[in-house]
Order: sequence, then structure tokens, then C-alpha cells
Amino acid sequence: MGRFDARATVPARGALDMLRWKLVDRLAGRNRTDPGGFVTPRRAADHALLASRAASLCWIGHASFLFTLGAVRVLVDPVLGRLGPLGRLAPPGLTRATLPPVDLVLVTHNHRDHLDPCSIAALAQQAHEHAGAGLRDAPLRFVAPLGNTAALAEAGAEHVDELDWWQSLRVGPLEVTLVPARHWSMRRPWDRNDALWGGFVVRGPEGTVYHSGDTAMFDGFGAIGARLGPVDWALLPIGSYEPRWFMEPQHICPEEAVAAAGALGARRLVAMHWGTFKLTDEPVGEPPERARAAWHRTGRDEAALWVLDVGETRPLGA
Repeated sequence: MGRFDARATVPARGALDMLRWKLVDRLAGRNRTDPGGFVTPRRAADHALLASRAASLCWIGHASFLFTLGAVRVLVDPVLGRLGPLGRLAPPGLTRATLPPVDLVLVTHNHRDHLDPCSIAALAQQAHEHAGAGLRDAPLRFVAPLGNTAALAEAGAEHVDELDWWQSLRVGPLEVTLVPARHWSMRRPWDRNDALWGGFVVRGPEGTVYHSGDTAMFDGFGAIGARLGPVDWALLPIGSYEPRWFMEPQHICPEEAVAAAGALGARRLVAMHWGTFKLTDEPVGEPPERARAAWHRTGRDEAALWVLDVGETRPLGA
């Protein structure tokens, strides 16, 4: 039994379900096929803006973001290279060589497309180099849900704070709160739900950023908005949603992402978790199309939906 089984998504999907999806349904022709031809948009990061420590946000790709609030640089779910044998559909918007000195790393859960040991090791090494060069005067700090310290330490992280849902800590002018998500965890076949998962709400002088991590649709979005809002920038997944019989209990689809933003009372939706790795059956270019269509149906200002290019950097202002 996993330590956090009672909080895990239901129904839990296991090895037989994965076999059905990946092999049986594929051989039977029941899986969707991608017509191909879509190229994930990419642009150069605004290194001058990032270096200035002004409030900003850069999409590195997938669920990885670098954002700055209160002059504190925060890196979330860093994946700066490949996922083992799985290549990227677009190069990362920032690499180890181009990433400015980071103050805080947030890891939402232990799935390998969010907790990447190679990236954690690179960040730990970079922090040591920056300290030796006088570019930082404090150790690199990691924050993760309960039970994730061992995996982070194994990858090289030295200073890890663990939080339970709704617990907070302060990092300079920032208040960082771990919030619930409808998901699950596993790094090895024998440690399912031994570590917690969640999202983060980061409140700073310029506003509030929410990163959901991986999650299915649930009532928690309304609770997060009520307890910790207003949310200025809601970073929500729009990809990795098909087949729905398998993904619905663990990943929202584009229409649900729009609904989640509404439940949060978010001022802006920032799309993520698409266009970087081919993990599920939907065509790579479909998520932003469906997200834009769903957003348009709400009647909200189109400028409040941010579907960024990989590497795109935007200032964060009220």
C-alpha cells in the first residue's frame, strides 16, 4: 500500500491498462493517429529580461517554466533535455548553459517528465559553479511534496523542503503553497503513491502564479481560487489527454483547462504540457486549437489566453 493511496486518482490505472492502450488498442487500430506536419513554435528567450530579475515568465517546454516574482527566480518541473530515449519535439527554451542563476526549484511530483534526475543534477552542479564564481550567496533551494526528498537527493539536490497540501513557506518576498491535484505518483513499480503530488501557488509583490502540475478535473480548482486567489497566471496543462478512458482520471483536456481557469477565477490561462514530448494519442498540434476554441466560447478576452511558443518570455505585470 502506498502512503498516499487514499489521495490518489480513482480509478488507478495499472500495468494491464497500459498494455491495453499501448499494444492491444494500437494493434486493433483503435488509437488515434497523428497526421504529422505540425512543428511546435519556438522563439529565442529574452535573456535581457530574464537577467534583469524583473517580473517575467519563460516557457521552457512541457511543464517547465522559469518565472521571476519579487526578484526571485523560480524554476518549476525542470526538464532541460531528453526524457531517456524519448526525444523532444522542440529544443528547450532555456538550457543549462543559458539558464540564469536560479533561486528556487519547485517539483510538483515524481513522474519522470516532471522530476528529471539529469536536469536536477545539472542544476545542482550549476549552483555550485555559480557559488564558486560569486554569482550566488545562498544555496539552491528545492521544494517538493511530501516523500520526494530521497529522489531529489539521489539526483544531487542538497537543500529540500517538503510540504503537505495547503502548507506554505516563505522564500524572500514569496509565499509558496503546495495545493492539491487529482493525480498519483510512481518512479518504480514498487513505490506507487509513496510520495505526494500537487500544484504550487506562488504569491509575490507583482501577483500570483499557480502551476497545477499534472491533474485531472476536480473540485479543488474552486477551493484553490477561494483560499489563495486571486490567481493572476494559471499555468494549466492542455495536452496528454487521449485516450480519455485512460487519461481522464489523471490529465485534463483543453476544454477542462479552460473550465479550471474559470473555477480558479484566474485572470490569465497559460497553456503548458503540450508540444514538447509525444506522450499520448492526440495530434501534437490539436491542444492549442481546442483550447482557443473553448476560450472563445467563454467570451473572455482572447489576450488573457497565453499559448506561448517554446522559449517565449513575457513580462508579468498587473
